[in-house]
Amino acid sequence: MKLSLAVGAALLGSALADIDPIVIKGSKFFYSSNNTQFYIRGVAYQQDYSSNGTTNGSNSYKDPLADATACQRDVPILQELNTNTIRVYAVDPTADHDECMQLLADAGIYVISDLSDPTQSIDRNDPRWEVSLYNRYTSVIDKLAKYNNTLGFFAGNEVSNTVNTTDASAFVKAAVRDMKAYLREKNYRSMGVGYATNDDSTIRENMADYFNCESSDDGIDFWGYNIYSWCGDSSYQKSGYQARTEEFRNYSVPVFFAEYGCNEVQPRKFTEVKALFGDNMNDVWSGGIVYMYFQEANDYGLVSIIDSTSVSKLSDFSYYSSEIASASPSGTNKASYTPTNSALQSCPAVNSAWQAVPTPLPPTPNEELCDCMDAAAACVVKDSVSSAKYADLFSVICGYTECDGVAANGTTGSYGAYGMCNPKQQINFLLNKYYVEQSEKASACDFGGSATTTATTRATGSCSSLMKEAGSEGTGSVTSNPTGTAGSSSSSSSSSSSSGVGAPKTACLVVNVGSLQLGVYAITACVAGFAMVLL
Repeated sequence: MKLSLAVGAALLGSALADIDPIVIKGSKFFYSSNNTQFYIRGVAYQQDYSSNGTTNGSNSYKDPLADATACQRDVPILQELNTNTIRVYAVDPTADHDECMQLLADAGIYVISDLSDPTQSIDRNDPRWEVSLYNRYTSVIDKLAKYNNTLGFFAGNEVSNTVNTTDASAFVKAAVRDMKAYLREKNYRSMGVGYATNDDSTIRENMADYFNCESSDDGIDFWGYNIYSWCGDSSYQKSGYQARTEEFRNYSVPVFFAEYGCNEVQPRKFTEVKALFGDNMNDVWSGGIVYMYFQEANDYGLVSIIDSTSVSKLSDFSYYSSEIASASPSGTNKASYTPTNSALQSCPAVNSAWQAVPTPLPPTPNEELCDCMDAAAACVVKDSVSSAKYADLFSVICGYTECDGVAANGTTGSYGAYGMCNPKQQINFLLNKYYVEQSEKASACDFGGSATTTATTRATGSCSSLMKEAGSEGTGSVTSNPTGTAGSSSSSSSSSSSSGVGAPKTACLVVNVGSLQLGVYAITACVAGFAMVLL
């Protein structure tokens, strides 16, 4: 019997809606339609993707939710493991996920998806929260929000992993804030936005406090912990599980292991499962996600892929299957549960151990603002200039005019209005700024043949409002609602700057621009005496 496409689509949509969504109350997950607490019995599920958010030597990735054949092969195996959640690290928002999500829903399996991909994520060494990332993250939400078995999203994975990279947490927290706001704006059902952190003793407490302080609107909805401290026949105390449990006992949102399964001792016997789901931990932790399903070079697999229709179960599979089958945590009844740990944490102070201020956070990326500014720029970089040359050009420009309008500093909380734009747009803003400061002299739009004048589009309507708020220096606070793709609102904070002059600036700025560290280039240019003659 054949069904029409319309009828088939309707039946598929109905089936996808059958699985009971998971909701958050206090620091616990629950099934939405009853009072049963939900504990994550999860498996990380993505090939050729390492746990630190990068692929194994490639910027490409395989979307595990778009491979229906693999899902048909693997979902029954996941069911054998008593799995109710998978974590995927990168999905293609242009792909079709209906069949895989249906197979998972039929098996009672939920999905937590990271929002980034190997080429689009917040860089810990040069953090930015910019238009392209905003659009990537919201496109993933748009794609997965329709499925009732989408549990939530990670806005970052181990982005800050040392004290020196903790400034990047300001940008991740801004992403959390904006994705939560986007879910509300789109009237999607309740889905959490969280973060997955590494287990680094020098930053782990500050990390947990920072993402759960100041404002619940800006903070995470759940906290994922990538922890590999239980190796071999360890114990609740020796592994550090006891200490971590006490640290999170009064945390106001759900916490769970976003990755676990140390492989320093082989085979992995997963004796930590009894502790994680046992009485010492199950009132604080909401389960965990074992790393991982696929056997790869890092040797964490539960199965080895034979071909598109079959797998070979490894010894880790048997040990984990036995342990997780006996996991039966005593849960809390939702109806009778009144959260008592609702207070937010105290924000860590900026010092030698922590480098991110709690407020202000980076502004919401505003694509309309960037496009309006770019269209209004009369002096721009030539299309023939390679992006590889942008670093040198930035360094020279910032010797002649203030660059605060494109700055982004998580430690001081100074953010230029155009710090969210792409590098070419930022260069155009600075070139045009200098050109205007020099009374639009022809020689002020040359920069060694890298710049040229062009026809402009006069800013009107919302463009005019946005650019007025940003100001000529790009250091104003932008609060108007854009009509473009990225962002529902934005705000920025930065100290005012003086107008540029014809001679090079004597102070060299240390700012980040796009993926470029301007401090190094600007200092080099100052020492060199600006060999490039501009005027």
